[in-house]
Amino acid sequence: MGLAAAPAHAAAGAARLVADPASLVNPFIGTSNAADDFPGADTPFGMVQWSPDTPHKPDGGGYEYNDSAITGFGLTHIAGPGCRAGGDIPVLPTLGTVDARATDSFSHAHESASPGSYTVSLDNGVTTELTATTRSGMARFTFPATRQANLLFKLTGSQNGDTAAQFHVVNSKEVRGSITSGNFCGEGNSYTVYFDMVFDQPFQHSGTTPAAAAPTTPRTDVPPGTPETPNKPVLHGAVPGPAHSFAAAARGADGYVTFDTSAHRTVQAKVGISYVSAAGATGNRTAENPGWDFAKVRNAAHTSWKSLLGRVRIAGGAAAQQTVFYTALYHALLHPNVISDTDRRYPGFDGTAHTVDKGHAAAYANYSGWDVYRSQAQLEALIAPRVASDTAQSMVDDYRQTGLFPKWSENNGETYVMVGDPADEIIADYYAFGARDFDTAAALKGLIAEATTANNNRPGLDYLEQIGRLPSNGRYGCCNFYGPASTTLEYDSADFALSALAGALGHGADQQRFANRAQDWQNLFRYAGGFVQPRDASGTWTSGFSPTSGKNFVEGDSWQYTPMVPFNVHGLATAMGGDAALAKFLDQDLSSLTGAGGYTNLGNEPSLNIPWEYDYIGRPYQTQAVVRQVQDQIWTDSPSGLAGNDDLGEMSSWYVWSALGMYPETPGTADLALGSPLFTQAVITLPSGHTLTVDGTGAADNAPYVQSATWNGTAWNKAHAPDGALTSGGTLGYVLGTSANTSWASDASAAPRSYPGSPSYTDVGTSGDTAAGSANFDGAGFSYSARALAGQGVTPGAKVAAGGVSFTWPRVAAGAADNYVANGQTLRVSGSGGISFLGAANNGPASGTATVTYTDGTTQSVPLAFSDWTLGAGSASPLADNTVAVTTPYRNQAGTSSDTTTTYVFATKPVALAAGKTVAGVRLPSDVASGGLHVFAIGFGTG
Repeated sequence: MGLAAAPAHAAAGAARLVADPASLVNPFIGTSNAADDFPGADTPFGMVQWSPDTPHKPDGGGYEYNDSAITGFGLTHIAGPGCRAGGDIPVLPTLGTVDARATDSFSHAHESASPGSYTVSLDNGVTTELTATTRSGMARFTFPATRQANLLFKLTGSQNGDTAAQFHVVNSKEVRGSITSGNFCGEGNSYTVYFDMVFDQPFQHSGTTPAAAAPTTPRTDVPPGTPETPNKPVLHGAVPGPAHSFAAAARGADGYVTFDTSAHRTVQAKVGISYVSAAGATGNRTAENPGWDFAKVRNAAHTSWKSLLGRVRIAGGAAAQQTVFYTALYHALLHPNVISDTDRRYPGFDGTAHTVDKGHAAAYANYSGWDVYRSQAQLEALIAPRVASDTAQSMVDDYRQTGLFPKWSENNGETYVMVGDPADEIIADYYAFGARDFDTAAALKGLIAEATTANNNRPGLDYLEQIGRLPSNGRYGCCNFYGPASTTLEYDSADFALSALAGALGHGADQQRFANRAQDWQNLFRYAGGFVQPRDASGTWTSGFSPTSGKNFVEGDSWQYTPMVPFNVHGLATAMGGDAALAKFLDQDLSSLTGAGGYTNLGNEPSLNIPWEYDYIGRPYQTQAVVRQVQDQIWTDSPSGLAGNDDLGEMSSWYVWSALGMYPETPGTADLALGSPLFTQAVITLPSGHTLTVDGTGAADNAPYVQSATWNGTAWNKAHAPDGALTSGGTLGYVLGTSANTSWASDASAAPRSYPGSPSYTDVGTSGDTAAGSANFDGAGFSYSARALAGQGVTPGAKVAAGGVSFTWPRVAAGAADNYVANGQTLRVSGSGGISFLGAANNGPASGTATVTYTDGTTQSVPLAFSDWTLGAGSASPLADNTVAVTTPYRNQAGTSSDTTTTYVFATKPVALAAGKTVAGVRLPSDVASGGLHVFAIGFGTG
């Protein structure tokens, strides 16, 4: 059902707030069109998702709405992960002869689902009803009257196959066992899940049966430079750990039990699972469901969803819109998942059992980090702060166990799928949105350690710190590293989130440090073209660039990634040439919403921030219009009503935020860019206990435009939510209309915050002789020797004279950034007469044009060229306007003591400046044809 024709609604407050949000959820939304959601029974963030699997077995969800048969009812599922996952311990009711390959046909006319409940009447006459507690499932199978009513345990039927499948009969009413699976995206991770199932009547027969062949995901190991299809991650290059083959065992490993239902047609079953032990599975079942009251358990599951979803209550809108909204909220709160047992034991990432930390209710697992940091983590913290706090603590414990925070983990195993270091954003997002009951000091200390020492989550860290970008021809070695251009941006967002968390916890120096490093995106922004582009290690722009090519990007291209500077959109606009230039870019980029022509793809995560960027350039009415277009085109009340993998609720969380009329654009902060509400009213219960009310007078599908707004009754003319809105609460009121009000929140002061940091030098050019690897002047591991420079009188802060000009050498120690690789940076300097530059080129000579800006606003172009720092290993002469300022007899090389190549630093011939004018700043060349043009200092003298 489309939403475009939804009727206009009455004024805010006229419609009643929804009383039971869970009753409006349609779990079948997202079960087709590759969204990969599942319709089965579960509880919020539960360990069990007892849900039907169909022959196509979509990744994680296992259920394709267009299928007409069920292969089993699996106990574990993941919503839309992009690779096969879960689907463990499928159970299937059949009649007659036991056949492990059996399937049951069905019709949607005889199927229903709601939060915590799933029912289907199969064509073989068996009605299956499922419900769940957090760690257990309960089923009611109503068979025809027969002496051969079977339950098949397809233990080797996990989505990625299984090993070590075990099936044991405890007594005539109880069976238990375990399977080992994993291999997410072919990575080779593994986990073991145990089960214990009891019945309310004895079975007559039991046994094992030869297992059907099971699929597994092969390890791809494609070259690091291989682009990938959106929503279809593959592993690039080396990944830690051996490759495992999870396939059906050669011997019979599937199990079955057979009931005589001639007199008693209904068989009830209760099953507990555990990732620790069989005893844990039994304990979970008995602790959470000691009786046999199916209706009571189902009602309790519904109530748990009603309570959680009820933290956001809406009024108004069409029935279909309310269903889409609450289904999206439901999907956004399925993950992460409880992995600890009722006795508080859980499987650690180190392969041993641990106990949940004191003061925390549970340990959690399943982090789709690259996806959920964008908006699901923030929603989780806002709606379920207790769960988010426990999740943050679980991540801290994972770090304590392995020295790494989880990146994309399945149960208790890291998979290294996707890129970046998303734990920074997730934990900072949790804190910013109100989930703060975790060991924040340990979290910050660990995140800083991970962000400052090369490791499996940041294998390119040395490049990032030494040359300010991840080069397209870099050597990364490990851990699924690929897409260096977009991965640089991912690390930048992670660094900014880390800076925000450090600031919130009172660590000002760390806040500034990481806010500055977050600006490294500027080292990949090519001013001449207006796009983020890949560069090689020497500084040369990588050849063959096209903004529609996925090479050197992750599941996207430069149209989709250039705007991914969510913490400094103002800086991006400035780099492009101003707000009008960014507006032109966004207009073209958003001419498609589904990736056509390489433009924005709102069915995949790298584009989710883009529609909100009009807010930052005085055009919030365009954000309002585009977001409504996305809602209408991609989201409907139908099985295919979600585009792209749901990615553990990330895509669904985007819809929730957008329907509320706001979006958490800036990672690690509580900043909210504003759109317009879809409903006449929404009341959000905040972690503080206060409420945030969003009133939308005139809200309608065809009325996305804000005419005016108020905050607690006072006019609000800004494109961001008021500070404190998510803590103290209040009422944000809108008057909405069908035509754009281009003046509302259009002033530059009305834009959401941007955080430019205070970036300085972009390259580490000098190393100590005993730490040669601490610098990388040329991108190939070579650098100036601090000792050799000192031998020429060049030390931090020393004066260097050349060509009649005196320069000040950077006041930084060896191994710290000490020069600018020219790429359009504006340096604040003051002087007159003539201007000269001190520096050198790597892979040079290199040249460009600098721009001098005077205090009166006028400008002057100044040519700038440097000779190669080694003069081509002694084979070349300095450029005509270069004077040798410093000569050293050797240079340092990472991995060795030194290299005997002579190095030089040059001073350019002074260029005369406008008479009587004073320089206010110098913009370095923005497009150097090849190599790197390094500037150590600027001096003034006689031109």
